[in-house]
Amino acid sequence: MKSGWKLNLVRGLAFIAVIAVTVVLYLNRSQVMKLQALGYPGIFLVSLLSNATLILPVPGVLFTSAMGAIFNPFWVALAAGSGATIGEVSGYLVGFSGQGVIENREWYDRISGWMVKYGDLTIFLLALIPNPLFDIAGMIAGALKMPLWRFLFWVWLGKCLKMLAFALGGASVMGFFIRH
Repeated sequence: MKSGWKLNLVRGLAFIAVIAVTVVLYLNRSQVMKLQALGYPGIFLVSLLSNATLILPVPGVLFTSAMGAIFNPFWVALAAGSGATIGEVSGYLVGFSGQGVIENREWYDRISGWMVKYGDLTIFLLALIPNPLFDIAGMIAGALKMPLWRFLFWVWLGKCLKMLAFALGGASVMGFFIRH
């Protein structure tokens, strides 16, 4: 019984911490964007922070496009994708900590069904396509107790490819304006 109490305490603290980080980042989003001056580490940090929020969007992919026009798009994608992956741990922790909060929701049944049936592919595709609701997939992965390393690998692969598309898009737009 004691171990169940400790697990619930850890879950509750993780949930509170993620909510606090989300609120702080959302309220200070203009300050977060100043990290671009740090180059690739700044890109990593902006992407990490913009993906650590839950549901409240901080414009990470727009920042990636802009940085792709300034820096090497491949390295921008790697920095942004890696930061985004670490940031998505917040959603995973909410699912792990607040399993009862997200279960029995209409969207939970649909996405958890995809994850049970298609597993890694679901995480990869949802990380690959631009959508503000990836946090839900992270929450469900945590609630389903998907191994964290597996979740992070597929998120990283999808996020890096998505960020590469945005960085190349930003570089292409900048190249077009330079040529014309």
